Amino acid sequence: MRSRVVRLLIAVSMAMNGLTPASAQEPDVKPVASITGLPRRIAFGSCANQNKPQPVLETVVARQPDLFVYLGDNIYGDSRDMTVLREKYAKLAAKNEFQQLRRQVSVLAIWDDHDYGENDAGKNYPFRAESRAIFLDFWRVPADSPRRMHDGIYGVHRFEQNGRALQLLLLDTRMFRDPLLRNPKPIPAGSPLKNDYQPDDSADKTFLGVEQWAWLKDQLTQPADVRIIASSIQFGHEYNGFESWTNLPREQTKMIELITSTRANGVVFLSGDVHWAELSRRDVPGGYPLYDVTASGITETWPKIEPNKFRLGDAVPENHFGEIEIDWTAADPVLHLRVINRMGQVRIDHAVAVSALRFP
Repeated sequence: MRSRVVRLLIAVSMAMNGLTPASAQEPDVKPVASITGLPRRIAFGSCANQNKPQPVLETVVARQPDLFVYLGDNIYGDSRDMTVLREKYAKLAAKNEFQQLRRQVSVLAIWDDHDYGENDAGKNYPFRAESRAIFLDFWRVPADSPRRMHDGIYGVHRFEQNGRALQLLLLDTRMFRDPLLRNPKPIPAGSPLKNDYQPDDSADKTFLGVEQWAWLKDQLTQPADVRIIASSIQFGHEYNGFESWTNLPREQTKMIELITSTRANGVVFLSGDVHWAELSRRDVPGGYPLYDVTASGITETWPKIEPNKFRLGDAVPENHFGEIEIDWTAADPVLHLRVINRMGQVRIDHAVAVSALRFP
């Protein structure tokens, strides 16, 4: 009975948001539930301006991934007018490249600031509830999904086959996040500070909020061979003054300590936001290396790539997407962490065995 009531409420919400159920509007959308067994190839990306061509998506489809994860800035909404936000989602929905992607590849999404509604916004954005409703409806989150049963858009998908499991954790780094500590403008000459924000060591500030942290702890205690954590902002890089987990170092440390305390093997981070791609690796004393694959350039680029002492190899400045490929048939599966440009050229390819993502 409860599930029927929830479905009815969601249908009303979608109608109010100018949307119709997927079965009526988009019969060819490929649901995540159609994935059987363990995904072999997962593509991901972020920063896609709805006003620009998106040929990167055609390259994604050509590689035939099982799943594509949008990591935020999936549109550039930037509005407190929900009609404007809906219209910008509609522009994305009308794109042939996007329609082709959703027909052939299962799609999941989290948000970042621009599709949340306002540049660098956190919990003080006044239309966060309205934006959430539009987000969940546009991305066809099922009516009975746990993602609809709590504040925020975080959630988990689990895939299992032959005694192995992949856990895909989708974080919400917007709806619960406290205000960040801004740098003085102009930044004084010789200051270690740069760009917009500086690290804030306040003990009472959070990225994820109490309930999401508790949910994440519970998820990390569940058995899994590989855990992919999707974060809209970078986790594993060096402080560069832009939005990232380095703005609240206590929260970054809390994440590492949570992985350690739960003995959660197999964690790899995905991130976006910065308009370039890179692979970061942080070594954890007493643990295993934490990799962060940043893919942030479906349509956007940035001329000034910041230094990153945790970067492996070179950054990728051109339009691109990310990819994780896993050979589940091997006794010790290998993860290929990749960045691929719109021409299909593999610009980053780092292999790491699942056994190397284990506690000693």
